[in-house]
This record gives sequence, C-alpha cells and structure tokens, in this order.
Amino acid sequence: MFKREQFGDNFKWGVTISAFQNEGAAKADGKGPSIWDTFTDKPDNINNGDIIGEASDFYNRYEEDITLARQLGMDVFRFSISWARILPYGRGKINQAGIDFYHRVIDCCLNNNLTPYITLYHWDLPQALEDKGGWTNREIIDWFIDYVEICTKAFGDKVYNWIVMNEPMSFTGLGYFMGYHAPSRKGINHFLKAAHYTVLCMAQGGAKIRSLQPQANIGVALSCSYIKPVNQLPKHRRAAKRIEAMLNRFYLEPLLGLGYPSDVMPALKIIKSFFKNGDEQLMAFDFDFIGIQYYFRVVARHSLTPPVLFANEIPPTVRKANLNTMNLDVYPKGLYKLLKFYSSYPQIKKLIISESGVCYPDFLVKDHVYDVRRMKYHQKMLKQVRKAQDKGIHVTGYFVWTLVDNFEWKEGFEPRFGLVHVDFETQERTIKYSGQWFQSFLTKKASKK
Repeated sequence: MFKREQFGDNFKWGVTISAFQNEGAAKADGKGPSIWDTFTDKPDNINNGDIIGEASDFYNRYEEDITLARQLGMDVFRFSISWARILPYGRGKINQAGIDFYHRVIDCCLNNNLTPYITLYHWDLPQALEDKGGWTNREIIDWFIDYVEICTKAFGDKVYNWIVMNEPMSFTGLGYFMGYHAPSRKGINHFLKAAHYTVLCMAQGGAKIRSLQPQANIGVALSCSYIKPVNQLPKHRRAAKRIEAMLNRFYLEPLLGLGYPSDVMPALKIIKSFFKNGDEQLMAFDFDFIGIQYYFRVVARHSLTPPVLFANEIPPTVRKANLNTMNLDVYPKGLYKLLKFYSSYPQIKKLIISESGVCYPDFLVKDHVYDVRRMKYHQKMLKQVRKAQDKGIHVTGYFVWTLVDNFEWKEGFEPRFGLVHVDFETQERTIKYSGQWFQSFLTKKASKK
C-alpha cells in the first residue's frame, strides 16, 4: 500500500459538503427559498417520501463537523454557499446574517488549520430567480456576477480558493432537460439556453473574482464519466464519442476557448441561436485548475433514441456491473483514463479530484460502521491517482465526497456517501471504518469513536 508522502508535499487532501444537502435551517435567519426547497416541499418528488428537515444540521453543527474533518487529517474543507442565504431574493438586499454565518464557518476552518475552498454555486438557485426564468433567462449572467462580487468582497480577505460552480451538466441536464431534478423543466431549448448561460456565468464569474482578487486560485468542478462502447463496431464507437462529447467535453471546451463539441455532434450548432455578439470570447476563462468528479462508468451503444444523441447506455443492472446504492457502475480504473483524457488539453494547468465517493448500505452496530467496501473504493481510486502522477499528469488533490452522510437530492437519505455516519433522528456522528482508515493514512493514528 502506498503512503501519503508518495503523493507529494503539496498534494491537498480534503472533504466536501454542500449547502443544501447539509445545512438545514431552510428558513432560519432571513434565508430565502431555493428551487430545492420548493422541490422538496412535495414529498412525492423524493424517493421513499423522505423529508429533508434539518438535513445533517450543519447550520448548527458546523464546528463539530469541521473538527471531525481536522481529526481525520484533512487539509481542505470544501463547502458551498447558499445563494439564497446571502441574497434571499437572488439579488437586491444582502442578508447580513447569511454573511455572518459563512464568516463563522470560514473562521472555524482556519482555526482548525483547514484551508477553505468555497463553491459559489451548488445547484440551489434562489426560487425568486427561477420565477423569472432561472438559468434560461440571460439576465442570470448579471445576477450571478453580482452574487459572485458580493461573496468575493465579503470573504476574500480570508479565502483564496474558489470553485465557481459544481457539476453544471448535472443541474442543467437533470433540472432543465430531463425534469428529474429541480426545477423540473424539460426540453432541449430549456437545456441549451441554460447550458449556454451557465458557461458564460462560469467564465465571467471567474473573471470577476480575478478582477477583485488577482492572487486567487480559481477553478470549476465538472462531472465526468468513463465512456466505452459496448464493442468495437463503428456505430457503437461513434455513439460512445457522442456521449463523451456531452458528458466530458460539453462544458469544458467552451471554457478553454474551444467552443462546443459540434465536431461529433453537429446538432449542437443550434446552441448558437442563443449567442450574442462577443459570446465566443466571454465563454472562455483561464482557470487555475479544473476539478473533476467521477462516480460511474457508461457503456454506450448506438440507438435511434434519443434523437440528436442517437446513443444510450446499457444499464449497469443488465450488465451485472459492480453497483453502488444508486445502481451506478463503480469502476475505479476509469479515473486514470479520465485524468489522462483531461491532461491532453494543454490549456489545463492542473487537475484536482474535487469529489470522489461511493454510496453503499451502511449499518451502525454497537457504535461501529464497518464499511470496508468504501475504504477499498478510496484505496483503488488513490491507486489510479498515483498511476496518473507517475505518468506525469499534474493532479494535485483528492477531496472525498463526503464528510458526513447527508441528503442526496432526489434520492433522499438512503444513499450514504459519508466517512462519518449520521443518525438523522438524533444527528449523532460516528466515524466509519473508512474514515478511520483515512485518519490512519493521513495522521498515522485512528479514532476509537
């Protein structure tokens, strides 16, 4: 087994949480409603009829959770800011109580020798902005830049590491195309508008931070999947390339100044109907790092549906793949292949694994959670990181999703990703076996809790 030192002295080890999934306190201290507050107000929208309630109560327990992160030996605490906690109506009057809360979180990180990485947008759009069209309204570019400026000015004397957005393909694809996530919109036009305005927001958000804080370390966190064709027939290989273009290239390449990947999907050229003069330049920004977030493999095949893509996935359950709780294909070897893929872009300065995690059923037995499969998953993923480093790929951090079990969006509370178990009735925390392994690996000692 490898040692921490083999990853390099400057390699960052971290944990990640998000505002909506962890904070709770949806109506506390002047916070406004987000699209996810609206979505989860209808229990039928959530698997098993789960009600989010206080989630994992980070709003009141942030000191305990941040202390746990330090106890596990982490260097970085990545968290997101709730836009609606800062600006209850998405714009206009600032909620000082929200500013004060995040100052307390940042100060707690610094007091525990944890470097805060702030994600500015992790899916929880203020409902007041969705009522005006949300991500399909081009005005959102101005709304978002104003929000970024407020956060940078409020926290920039303490925070230097910024992730402008988290997984844009997830919140636009699931929320504005498939209707599976908030705000439950469907259709290609909704998606393409939202996607293009999201790209502009990421690039211009990064530019705004740079103008206010020239020495900041600025990145984005992009979801990605390892894609392989079901076999080597040309039609299936082309299908895999189209899925790869959507899942791995669609958001990355415009940010690098390369435009949308219409080379393998000519139909994507219709997105230009939403351009204005100068958009090609405004879409690009010189990010300091790209965060990649890999959870599952896709085995692709040619299909007449859906149109435009003309490709779909062979379900992992049909393939009898190694499944997680969400029936996704767990395939650690895909991480190296993705690191190699992203490192082929000369515009990318460095890569960070900004999220890596897996959900399996956990059982608390006599104050212990013996989650050996999760521990082995992280060991296998880290093996792929070392392989990439040995091949000269500049990957500089590994952030675990997630610190504590939380609310997994539409899937509710059933999928557990945490290194720390949460009893959602009592909010009691228990470090799992996987968390103890990280603690031992990073600090040479393990907790008995």
